Amino acid sequence: MPGKASIFPSPENADENGIVALSESLDCAMLIDAYQHGIFPWPFGEDVPYIPWASPAERGVLFCDQLHIPKSFQRELKKNQFTFKVDSAFEEVITNCARAIRPDQGSTWITSEMIKVYTEFHKLNYAHSFEAYDDCGKLAGGLYGISVGKIFCGESMFYRVSGASKFAFVKMVEFLQAHGVVLIDTQMVTSLTAAFGAKLINRSDYLKLLELYGGEPLDFGRTP
Repeated sequence: MPGKASIFPSPENADENGIVALSESLDCAMLIDAYQHGIFPWPFGEDVPYIPWASPAERGVLFCDQLHIPKSFQRELKKNQFTFKVDSAFEEVITNCARAIRPDQGSTWITSEMIKVYTEFHKLNYAHSFEAYDDCGKLAGGLYGISVGKIFCGESMFYRVSGASKFAFVKMVEFLQAHGVVLIDTQMVTSLTAAFGAKLINRSDYLKLLELYGGEPLDFGRTP
């Protein structure tokens, strides 16, 4: 948490690209420290020998009580095309997110090391996946992220079937709100997250929210 000493430099000292520090590797202890101080790893790819740790000047956020579901997607939700599950296939979700490379990215930032360490992070109850399954019980899409008290840091999403990632996102926000989460950290604001109500705030405002709502991971295994 921001009031607790960190192994990382202050996010306020990030460079013009939002980079706070570089490391040769990462582990769960580093991830816990980073997320509790508003920092996250953002590798450049498998072939880059160091890992940048970032705290952008602007951060995308979505307050759970401000979730907006466009009318067009409300109709899609009523079709009950997918089944929603939590933490049923974390490694499969993060692996598919790594494969979902956009043309403008060139290479994925979810490296093999990231998959390995975040899967360990999942076993420690910090990282969670939210999944959409089709009528045949096959994974159709999903997303994953990190629990930091009443803040959930969304990391990446993918879909195999049109609408699956949107379905998982909406159900995730509703699920998290029912378990006490106040804020979704979307890191960036994309056309998708903007449509659901995400907005940009500056770093200092995000750190204040982290001070207010951050903490140890919530127990999502409980019935709210």
